[in-house]
Amino acid sequence: MKKNTILSAAVCALLFILLTIALKAVDVQAIGPENSSVGFAGLNGAVHDLWPESGFWHGITTATGLFAILIMVLFAAVGAWELYARKSILKVDREILAMGVLYVCVILLYVLFDKAVVNYRPVLEDGQLESSFPSTHALLASAVFGSTIVLAQSIVTRKTTQKAIVYASLVLMVITVFGRLLSGLHWFTDILGGVLAGLALTFAYKAYLEYLAEHKAS
Repeated sequence: MKKNTILSAAVCALLFILLTIALKAVDVQAIGPENSSVGFAGLNGAVHDLWPESGFWHGITTATGLFAILIMVLFAAVGAWELYARKSILKVDREILAMGVLYVCVILLYVLFDKAVVNYRPVLEDGQLESSFPSTHALLASAVFGSTIVLAQSIVTRKTTQKAIVYASLVLMVITVFGRLLSGLHWFTDILGGVLAGLALTFAYKAYLEYLAEHKAS
């Protein structure tokens, strides 16, 4: 297992934790809807003012987010089929099992921060305040598309197919992350938090696949 990959996962996780803590303590001002408090208010307010709310980017990122969920469902189906066919969870491909763990972590993060609100959205959703940190779309894009890239590089032997998967996943990731910011539905730090959390999970997944590869080689 490459130490650089583990270090990358740890750094991203640590930065996410520090950002989460800082958002409750640094430059907290009531600049959100209904005077809701927002951390890093100067930065978040300035970035948000650059782009008005965009229905176009909202629609685009909703589509890419749904595609990320579809990928999760497809890999879950593969894992379920392997479990059914092989009659034991221990016989399911470890790459797929690890992917399942990553998806569970994504869901747990979503549930946790939906209840433990750090920041609210800069706009009301159906007239209500809604938790916005970390951005679920940025988290999904970084973790799901990122881990798809890692898996493709690990198991897809045909180079043209591998490159197609990698480039398509990378494009979808970038569109989702930047599109979500351009949609005006999130503060900048929401996007940053989602990316950091997603990359931490992706690097952890990559480290595990590297461990598997080294174990098989030995």
